[in-house]
Amino acid sequence: MSNFSNTSDDILASARTLIMNVGYNGFSYADISEVVGIRKASIHHHFPSKVDLVRELVKRYREDGQASVTILEQNVPNALDILKVYANHWSKCIEDASRPYCVCALLASELPSLPPEVAAEVRGFFRFISSWLTSVMERGAGQGVLRLDSEPEVEAEAFLATVYGAMLSARAYGKPDIFGTILAPTLQRLTPVVSH
Repeated sequence: MSNFSNTSDDILASARTLIMNVGYNGFSYADISEVVGIRKASIHHHFPSKVDLVRELVKRYREDGQASVTILEQNVPNALDILKVYANHWSKCIEDASRPYCVCALLASELPSLPPEVAAEVRGFFRFISSWLTSVMERGAGQGVLRLDSEPEVEAEAFLATVYGAMLSARAYGKPDIFGTILAPTLQRLTPVVSH
C-alpha cells in the first residue's frame, strides 16, 4: 500500500513541477513517465486521466493550505502578524525557489483553457484563501491591529491580488526581492497609526 502512495505522490510532485515550468497544457503523461521513471500505463492506473491527476493535485494543495492556516491561526493570534507570516512564507519560497509559486496561481492564469473540473478546483482554492483572509481582516479590525479602508471582503481580495501579483512580478523580472518590495506598502497601509 505504501508503494502505491509513494508512486502516487511522485506522480503528483512531478505534475506540480511540470505545471510550474510549462503549464497545464504543456505536459503529458509521457513527460511524467520520463521524470518518475514509470510507464504511462502505471500513471493511468493511479490517475486515469490528466484531469483526475490535476484535480487531485489542486485538492491536496488546498487541503495542505487549510492545514497550514489552522496551525498558523493557533500559533499567531495577532491578525496583522498572520498577514506578515503569510506574505513572508511566499517571500521565502520565492527566494530559495523551494516552492516559488502557488500552483493554483499558475493554473488560474490558464483558466480559459482548463477542463471545467480542474477550473472548479482552482476556483475552490481561491474561494478558500479569500474566505480565510476575509476572516483575518474582520478579526484584525475588531482587535484594532488592522486598519481597513474598505469592507473586510474587499481588503481580503486586494491583499490576495497583491500577494499573487507580486509573485508574478518576481517571476517576470527574475528578481525575488520584488515580492517584498511590492508587499511592504500594502502591509504598511493595513498597520494602524500609533499615536504617542
